[in-house]
Amino acid sequence: MQSPRRLVLDFDADSITTITGDVETRHALMSPEGYAAIAAAWVRVGWELKHSYSFSWLGRPVIQLPEDLLRIQEAIHLVRPDIVIETGVAHGGSLVFHATICRALGHGRVIGIDRLIRAGNRQAIEAHPLADLITLIEGSSTDAETVRRVRAEVPAGARVLLLLDSNHSRAHVLAELDAYADLVPPGSYVLVADGVMAQVAGSARAGADWDVDHPLAAVREFLARRTDFVAEPPPWPFDESLGLRGVAPATYCPGGWLRRVAAETV
Repeated sequence: MQSPRRLVLDFDADSITTITGDVETRHALMSPEGYAAIAAAWVRVGWELKHSYSFSWLGRPVIQLPEDLLRIQEAIHLVRPDIVIETGVAHGGSLVFHATICRALGHGRVIGIDRLIRAGNRQAIEAHPLADLITLIEGSSTDAETVRRVRAEVPAGARVLLLLDSNHSRAHVLAELDAYADLVPPGSYVLVADGVMAQVAGSARAGADWDVDHPLAAVREFLARRTDFVAEPPPWPFDESLGLRGVAPATYCPGGWLRRVAAETV
């Protein structure tokens, strides 16, 4: 779907107009549709200015939007996973965030996987007060040996929540889904991060092929051949908003939540 190229806000008329090519669509500014249009523009501008690179969690940089972190927290509280697996470690802020929720719940631990964990980041993570809940595995998330090491850390029957946030190419994300999705039991979730790449394609910081090579392309291909997963975010445990449930939010993970609904049948 082509993103609007122009956005006209009129506070006097209480309207917002999106313009894509020759098509103009007008909504009430203070409406769910108005919110969705503004959220999309806010995400695009914030991504270009690296807004998500301005946050930390308990001393470690966490390159996530706060809204995405809160939704992940809701998923961890809902699922009560035995293990949270995240591909992509970077500075370790996300791992510390997940471990914080596990510690607060009194249940669960975290596995972080990355092709290269820089020495300074590893030292800081291993010295963190929550380090006892974090296992680091260095290696490409799709290499057979890495997959073997991760699976060895997951006991039979463990309840896993899977977060994919490493290499965001279609091929790599699809390989990660093939490697780890079976660890996720019915009722739990996979979150495929950075579908925002498709939304910001064409901007100055985007790759030349992001309009076609992005995580959502992998999600579509995965869902086309796996009937045991559906594209569905975790339910909101609290909602007194005025019609925002189901409206496209300000997120870097649009369309990235997948719920396992059944065991795979062959």
